[in-house]
Amino acid sequence: MRKHLWEIGIVAGIFFLTGGGWIAPAHSAEFKIASVDIQRAVNECNAGKEAKQEIAKEVEKFKHLIEGRQHELQSLKETLDKQGAMLNSETRAAKEREYQAKLRDYQRWGEDYQNDLNQKRAEKERAISQSLQKVIQKLGADDGYTLILEKNEAIVLYAAKAIDITDRVIKLHDAQKK
Repeated sequence: MRKHLWEIGIVAGIFFLTGGGWIAPAHSAEFKIASVDIQRAVNECNAGKEAKQEIAKEVEKFKHLIEGRQHELQSLKETLDKQGAMLNSETRAAKEREYQAKLRDYQRWGEDYQNDLNQKRAEKERAISQSLQKVIQKLGADDGYTLILEKNEAIVLYAAKAIDITDRVIKLHDAQKK
C-alpha cells in the first residue's frame, strides 16, 4: 500500500513538474532531475562490499557445518544398513526412528540457518539503503535537485545515463563512512 501511494505521488509530481499540472507557474524554474540505482549503490559502496564479505564468511561456515552433519547422518545410515539384518525388529525400528529424527532435525536446522542468513542479509541491505537515502537527500538539497528517482522502481521506464548520479552517491556515502 505504501509503495503504491509513493508511486502515485511520483507520477503526480512528475505530471505537475512537467507542466501538466493544473496550476502552471508563470515563470518556471529549471528542473533538475536525477536517478539513482539504489541496489547497485548498496552492492558497490564500501559498506555493501563489507556486508557481502561478512555474509560470505557465514555461508562458508554454514557449508562446513552442513558437511559435518551430513557425514554424521551418512555414518548413522551406513551403520543401520550394515547392522540392520543382524538386529531384531524392535532394535532396528528404534534405530530407524533415531535416524529419521536426526534427519528431520538436520533439515529443520538447515532451513532455520538459511532463514537467519537471509534475514541478516536483508537487515544489512536495509541499513545500507537507509544510509544511502540520507546521502541522496542531502545531495538533492545541496545540489538543488527538483526530483531524484529510484532507477529500479517500475514507475521509471527510462532514465538517461546523464542523469544517473549513482556513482556520486556511492562516493559520498563511502567518504561519509571514513
